[in-house]
Amino acid sequence: MEQLQNISRRRMLATTGGLVAFAGLGGVPGIAGAQKAAQGDAAAAAKPLPAYAAWKDSDSLIVHSANTIELRRSAFGSGGITPLNRLFVRNNLNPPSEEITKDPDAWTVEVQGVGKPRSFTVAELKTLGLASVPVVLQCSGNGRAWFPSEPSGTKWTVGAAGCVIFSGVPVKALLEAVGGIEDGMAFMTSTGGEEMPAGLDPNTIMVERSVPVSALDDAILAWEVNGVPLPLAHGGPLRVIIPGYTGVNNVKYVKKVAFTKDQSPAKIQQTGYRFAPLGAKGAPEQASIWEMPVKSWITYPAEPDETVKAGKVQIRGVAMGGMTEASKIEVSVNGGKDWQEAHFVGPDLGPYAWREFVLSTTLEAGTHELASRATNAKGDVQPEERLENNRGYLNNSWRDHMVPVKVA
Repeated sequence: MEQLQNISRRRMLATTGGLVAFAGLGGVPGIAGAQKAAQGDAAAAAKPLPAYAAWKDSDSLIVHSANTIELRRSAFGSGGITPLNRLFVRNNLNPPSEEITKDPDAWTVEVQGVGKPRSFTVAELKTLGLASVPVVLQCSGNGRAWFPSEPSGTKWTVGAAGCVIFSGVPVKALLEAVGGIEDGMAFMTSTGGEEMPAGLDPNTIMVERSVPVSALDDAILAWEVNGVPLPLAHGGPLRVIIPGYTGVNNVKYVKKVAFTKDQSPAKIQQTGYRFAPLGAKGAPEQASIWEMPVKSWITYPAEPDETVKAGKVQIRGVAMGGMTEASKIEVSVNGGKDWQEAHFVGPDLGPYAWREFVLSTTLEAGTHELASRATNAKGDVQPEERLENNRGYLNNSWRDHMVPVKVA
């Protein structure tokens, strides 16, 4: 098992060449960063939704490109579960044809590295078992917009995330049907069903991700989300769901699940999605972008140019624990100088879902910097500063996510 598995992000820092973690060294201040992000939102707002996601609520979304669509910070609402028509979209490749979702039960997935290798249709998978898992689905680069190094990739702020309920067959039930994992297999390697451009080495472009077999306890192969068949925009007809892991590990249009001794040779695994130092390229010896850290942000008031009436205000937001539930949430109205404990509202949907929170407070006239800071059940506290890295991954800095609000 890879030595970087299950270590804290701070220890990851020590194993990846001493990355600088301090936003204060050239970082973007909270208000300036939020204003910069808002300007980017305005520029992206003019782009239309792509055809495969045309059913989504365009007024709530920011279209960065045909394969990167973000939820506006002010559009998270207060229902806990993210409606599908507001859920962000992120594809590493263009999605397959919509035709594959017309008869989802006919989709086939191959299972290898097990006692009895074979293929299953989705219809056959549905006979093996059923589980519903509420999870935070979040792009690895959510929060990239605040990195002063301006790494390549979509400049997400907070909207490349949502909380949804996936339903499908538990991977453990699948393994029972195929005689278990072969000895010596350390990873579950999932291959996406996107079409490969002709003439290219598949390893340079295909979406194939490996996760440690220790991540499989709550993993499922999902054919449904929020009670409806999984749409193409979100990986239908079949998708791997690894609760607590970043979005790229939850492979869409999955056509093969293999239990392997080594991680996939695909570029997206070997050098992509690695926690690399600034100025360095991704490499296999660096930590893979797997588990999500503890994180939270304010969702109301949330617009930098919004003016809130002075007096009683209900400050709302969402908090996630990563691999365990969020157990505590604090809010600051003065840029982190002082903190007040807020309280969670709505149902507790389990360790991998987020919790909505609220702080009822009084705001006087002026500009207030609103921030939130979550703690999870393991005792991990959301940090003030981001961990710098070459691609802007895993940003859970409460200072970066702070939002300035005008009160009058």
